[in-house]
Amino acid sequence: MISTTITMDQFMLSIYQTIQMVSISLIIGSVLGIPLGILVVVTRPGGIIENKWVYGLLNPIINIVRSVPFIILLVAIIPLTKLIVQTSIGTSAAIVPLTIYIAPYIGRLVENSLLEVNPGIMEAAEAMGATPYQVIRYFLLPEAFGSLILSLTTATIGLIGATAMAGAVGAGGVGDMAIVYGYQRFDTFVIIATVVVLVVFVQVIQSLGNVLARKVRRG
Repeated sequence: MISTTITMDQFMLSIYQTIQMVSISLIIGSVLGIPLGILVVVTRPGGIIENKWVYGLLNPIINIVRSVPFIILLVAIIPLTKLIVQTSIGTSAAIVPLTIYIAPYIGRLVENSLLEVNPGIMEAAEAMGATPYQVIRYFLLPEAFGSLILSLTTATIGLIGATAMAGAVGAGGVGDMAIVYGYQRFDTFVIIATVVVLVVFVQVIQSLGNVLARKVRRG
């Protein structure tokens, strides 16, 4: 027993649920968001495969989804969540809105990272006869790799905050425990404990991201 309202098993379960939501939604969101960011960069005006129709479609979609606060998005897509996972509450249900929330966010972060690459590198690659795929694969992505690591680190931290908000609708995890056992039952210990866990998560992830990015850039 770690407080008057929860047991250690419940507390550890909430941590596991948070890790599960963050990891699964980050993986799926990255699979969708990284190609999205690359497409926005290469199809933009002046891009290596400029296409105003593709860019004109993707750019507003990213802006629209990112402009919706997560708690509103969480509620707004409940019918879609039910269609995909057959429920609107619990950890599995939270993964759907978390993925939709983070994919365009990652896309925009990837776009910013790729735009930091010196345009002269791409110009030199094209001058050597490299195809658009080769420019992206062997020049653009390697040059931006360190920045991409930091972008995914930022996205992961954003997801941790979103999982805490998802607790407001019974999604499970540390956020749900803070609301149900801490706020609603006036258990200060639970609130402090959940805050400490979230802070530790963020510090560990940010530190790991910084170390990896530093190694890549030095390499």
